Amino acid sequence: MDFFTQIINGLGIGSIYALIALGYSMVYGIVQLINFAHGDIIMVGAYVVFVVLVTLNLPLWLAVLGSILFCGIAGVVIERVAYHRLLVHDAPRISLLITAIGVSIFLQNLFQLLFGSDAKSMPKMFTFSPLQLGALQITSSTLLNIAVSVLMMASLQLLVNKSKIGKAMRATSEDAGAAKLMGINTNTTIAFTFGIGSALAAVGAVLYCNTYPQIKPIMGGMLGLKAFVAAVLGGIGSIPGAMLGGYILGVAESLTNAYISSNLTDAVVFGILIVVLLVKPTGLLGKNAREKV
Repeated sequence: MDFFTQIINGLGIGSIYALIALGYSMVYGIVQLINFAHGDIIMVGAYVVFVVLVTLNLPLWLAVLGSILFCGIAGVVIERVAYHRLLVHDAPRISLLITAIGVSIFLQNLFQLLFGSDAKSMPKMFTFSPLQLGALQITSSTLLNIAVSVLMMASLQLLVNKSKIGKAMRATSEDAGAAKLMGINTNTTIAFTFGIGSALAAVGAVLYCNTYPQIKPIMGGMLGLKAFVAAVLGGIGSIPGAMLGGYILGVAESLTNAYISSNLTDAVVFGILIVVLLVKPTGLLGKNAREKV
């Protein structure tokens, strides 16, 4: 029974990785950019929740909504300020990557300046009875994480496949030049993608704060890296792939903690990345892309 408990716990933390990985996959699918600043958007969302809930002592729903809106707007602003000119002028990918790392360092140092480097404690946000299935007990935070992640993935799939902006996103992803000729505003589409990805990171931040009630300015670094591994594992650019990768990574982490050693958790996570890149570089649900030369 302990094994199944670890599986469920792994799905709980994996749900957070999955939500963050969705942001990586969406941005990469549109502009082929690995946005390493994305992990720090989680940190930004967590501090917004802290300010609204603890400092201002406002209701929880306002803290959650404020975090999602703030991060969504922050994602659009970061795209416009840091990436837009590089994308417009078709800058080398290495320039975009270096800029993303620069934005990440900037956000970490900005929040250390604003809030200090000490960890802040968060109050328990969502409290309801755990689910009892025979001898197996599923905590409220794990239930919430899994339910929200599935709901977000389904909503995102509907957005991408059924809405007008979703069609614009798919067209821009396939061929940005042709999309422009068809009258699609690719700049707006890219900005919208960054906004949605950052809003999903804010949802992940809320779930993370509820599961692990402590935040600090450097928290987004490792979270972002693990979510990136999840995105690569599932197939970066694939929405179901990001979810699958997050769940697998969470379960692997939980089982490593329980049966091997907590000191080896990160080694196992990045070991999975190396194996995937060697065996199936496109990921579990990724598609091979042919380049014309």
